[in-house]
Amino acid sequence: MIKRRFIQCDVFSPTPTRGNALAVVLDSEGLSAQDMQSFAAWTNLAETTFLSPATHPDADYQVRIFTPTREMPFAGHPTLGSCAAWLHGGGTPKNPHIVRQQCQIGLVDIDISQPDTLAFTAPPTAIAPLPATQLEAIVQALGIARESLVRSAQLNNGPVWQVLELDTAEAVLAVDSSRVRWPTFKPIGLIGAYSQNQKLDQGCDFEVRMLAPSSGMSEDPITGSLNAALAQWMHAEGRLNSPITVSQGSVIGRHGRVLIRPTQAGIQVGGAVHRVIEGTVTL
Repeated sequence: MIKRRFIQCDVFSPTPTRGNALAVVLDSEGLSAQDMQSFAAWTNLAETTFLSPATHPDADYQVRIFTPTREMPFAGHPTLGSCAAWLHGGGTPKNPHIVRQQCQIGLVDIDISQPDTLAFTAPPTAIAPLPATQLEAIVQALGIARESLVRSAQLNNGPVWQVLELDTAEAVLAVDSSRVRWPTFKPIGLIGAYSQNQKLDQGCDFEVRMLAPSSGMSEDPITGSLNAALAQWMHAEGRLNSPITVSQGSVIGRHGRVLIRPTQAGIQVGGAVHRVIEGTVTL
């Protein structure tokens, strides 16, 4: 076992400790998948990442992403947090404005031109109808009023999301996540729009929630990969033509802010990253 550089950061909130925590091991060479999984279980955070030199010639570094129970092919807040940790640890990107991350879904570009707001390019998302039986089961389990349901879909950008759009942000906030029993359901994404007056007051266009067990909680604080999938879905339907700001984590005391911006190069999903803990771990 050796000492390895370690950072614990907070992602997707302008206020440190009000976003989604991420543990990053900067020097993971020599660790087995089981070593990584065991450490991720020990940190008990939604995700823990392990960085190593890239094996793809175009990538700047390679990342593996673990929840306390399994490895993930891609995740949003681990992408931004890992990039920020890699840069802080002395990483120098091949392109001064773009960091190219290698992960299981391939290469993911991260725009670093604005140091206060890193943004990854949303990966391709497979969009399919949410099977009627699954939709009915979710509506019944969560007690969602049918008149509140606007549309639904199944989205796949590595993780698979069962997504329901409700007619208002208030309807999203009112859902009782404790009514869901796991593992009966796959992760459930909810999104609802704020009214024009609320947008002006809060600076947010939508409220999002991701319901699934996460480190002992019934929902995830802020979910970059879900927001990326939602953005691709909205864009595919012609409903994302300008930048939007998404709020997430409100129900569980977080202050998540996800910035989504359509560009010619793709949809960017961004937010703030704060280093909270820095040191070494013995692994």
